[in-house]
Amino acid sequence: MRDTISTMFLTIPTLMTWTRIVAIPFIVGVFYTELPVESRNFLATTMFVIFAATDWLDGFLARKLNQTSSFGAFLDPVADKFLVCASLLVLVHLHRVHVLVALIIIGREIAISALREWMAQIGASKSVAVHFVGKLKTTVQMVAIPFLLFNGQLFGVIDTHVWGTGFIWIAAILTIWSMIYYMQKALPEIRARVK
Repeated sequence: MRDTISTMFLTIPTLMTWTRIVAIPFIVGVFYTELPVESRNFLATTMFVIFAATDWLDGFLARKLNQTSSFGAFLDPVADKFLVCASLLVLVHLHRVHVLVALIIIGREIAISALREWMAQIGASKSVAVHFVGKLKTTVQMVAIPFLLFNGQLFGVIDTHVWGTGFIWIAAILTIWSMIYYMQKALPEIRARVK
């Protein structure tokens, strides 16, 4: 029993996934320190980029080390959603993201997670499997958020606030598009269950 628990919870890939959740209070906490604003922005951005990179690395290591698990597959997207939603709330608080964008992205995550849970219960989870639009939405979000956390001139040329704002609105549009796509895919199963 102990071996099973350690296999599920204590593999290297799973521990890396946990770090994304553990990182949240540190990223949020940076903005409550008395450091100069530029230092807070830089630290939060650096932490977000490092911990977000574990999303790719933990999947790679899970396959490489043959340590894939159903728990890891469950925890990975949950960690991503926590990290993104917490960062968006910080950015709303700092007036760097419009509250409507945050509501669209966070609302979609809740709705699609609930939809996937229900579809899994009725044995139709393949209907809402991850699609290219969803992956594109996640990629754009993961570019926009560190730009907005940095909120300054990158290399003295790139205004990360302007670019980040553009990317986060594109992410919001892709979020709506992906939600409509998943709803359309699930609709036949929903109709069949309602009848």
